Amino acid sequence: MRNPAPEPDGRGHDAAAAILGALLADFSLGVASKETGELAGTRSLIPPGTRVHVGFVDSEDMAMRVSTARAVRQSGFVPVPVIAARRLRSEAMLREYLAWLLASGASGSVLVVAGDPAQPRGPYPDAISVIGSGVLEEYGVREASVAGHPGGHPAVLDSVLWPALARKTAALEERGLGGSVVTQFGFDADLVLAWLADVRARGISLPVRVGVPGPASVRRLLWYASLCGVAVSPPAARKYGFSLTDLMSMAGPDRFIRMLASGYDARVHGEVKLHFNTFSGIAATAEWISQFRGRY
Repeated sequence: MRNPAPEPDGRGHDAAAAILGALLADFSLGVASKETGELAGTRSLIPPGTRVHVGFVDSEDMAMRVSTARAVRQSGFVPVPVIAARRLRSEAMLREYLAWLLASGASGSVLVVAGDPAQPRGPYPDAISVIGSGVLEEYGVREASVAGHPGGHPAVLDSVLWPALARKTAALEERGLGGSVVTQFGFDADLVLAWLADVRARGISLPVRVGVPGPASVRRLLWYASLCGVAVSPPAARKYGFSLTDLMSMAGPDRFIRMLASGYDARVHGEVKLHFNTFSGIAATAEWISQFRGRY
């Protein structure tokens, strides 16, 4: 795996280790329904109570999503089911999903996103419409995370994204819900740091979980980047630690995380944690995190 990286500039090993430790404390990650069999084997690697996001994609029906959330909870982790607003066909569908999650002890924390469909399939065009409906609290939701986009969004202008994030933050406060911002993954730590500074300058104080690609082949990373609308320039790839022409090589987020730690300033960037996207599976990502943390 190609991950040469310097220590954070000018801070010394102890300070660098402290910053890295703070960023990695209380990390979160994602799991797909097909990976539930791997959960039991990760309990020695992932701290109990770790937040594990459960996807909301068309290839998985409601029963599969609920089953995955239940497996996460039974493994000793905290399930964070994703609710994709534009995939909800009706209020009844939202209520049914939340009722199943509540019965499974998995409704306390959710991540509400707009979702990929260009047009909403029901009454919810965006995350704000779900949060503002008041339905979440009826089924035991105490915290609703929302999405952030340090690298922008391929279909939405920044002039729309920033006011939307502010409105989502206000909606959570109005509903009395806790919350955080979970960002899209990316490869440029400097861009993320600049975005975090902008978030705080705009008065948004929610904790932020920075999306981090888990270890994967360059081919897989680029495929997911294309799928999610994440731009990958040659300079960003080199900074991250891979070549766009060496598709079979493996790349981990060592450099990205160290560069994030190098530039991190709590006074400027606020509360920041990491969210790992498990492109090569939750077990492989958990093993990588365990090994990386063990070096500090």
